[in-house]
Amino acid sequence: MRILLVDDDAELCGLLGEFLKREGFAVAWEHDGRSGLEKVLAGGCDLVVLDVMLPGMDGFEILRRLRQQSKVPVIMLTARGEDVDRIVGLELGADDYLPKPFNPRELAARIRAVLRRYEQRPQASLALVEVNGVKLDPGTREVFAYGKRVELTTFEFDILEMLMRSAGHVLSRDRLMENFYNRKATPFDRSIDMHISHLRKKIEQGATLIKTIRGVGYQFCRTPEDVRSE
Repeated sequence: MRILLVDDDAELCGLLGEFLKREGFAVAWEHDGRSGLEKVLAGGCDLVVLDVMLPGMDGFEILRRLRQQSKVPVIMLTARGEDVDRIVGLELGADDYLPKPFNPRELAARIRAVLRRYEQRPQASLALVEVNGVKLDPGTREVFAYGKRVELTTFEFDILEMLMRSAGHVLSRDRLMENFYNRKATPFDRSIDMHISHLRKKIEQGATLIKTIRGVGYQFCRTPEDVRSE
């Protein structure tokens, strides 16, 4: 798999590049925002590790422009303690984030977890799913809510598919985190919650489709009765 690092810290890129190569990845890097964006849009990379603070164009602007044209997975690098950066990155379509400083092994684990979700699915999982006015087609990766096509990020689509295939049942935050990130949920990690919030805004049209089960997780409602039930 080909990884692109976009970070202005040349020493960090060199160290990460050597480590990731030993982990079996092909690695390239860019040190300024505009060059990084051009490199990604030119194709040829399977995942982008994107720093927030960059010369020329910051990571948020890169991600915003990138999501207009590409669904390539992105892991954001944020300053430790900057919760706003993490939230903004997720809102713009980042797949995951990692606060600096970090252990390179943690980055490699997160890269693998994100890439696993982008692997080719077996044909058995490509059956159309339709629940409570929402239709999801795994083959074309299209979603229609009440007859209207909805644009979702790759991560949003995958979460919605898991919720819809388990409609009527509660999926815990731990199960969602382990499935998509290969780690357990923590009280301070709001990545799944942010993606769920985006999904609600995009597919719900005055009716509750994804219900929060406080202290547990989320449930995709099969019927209006599911909304009222506890």
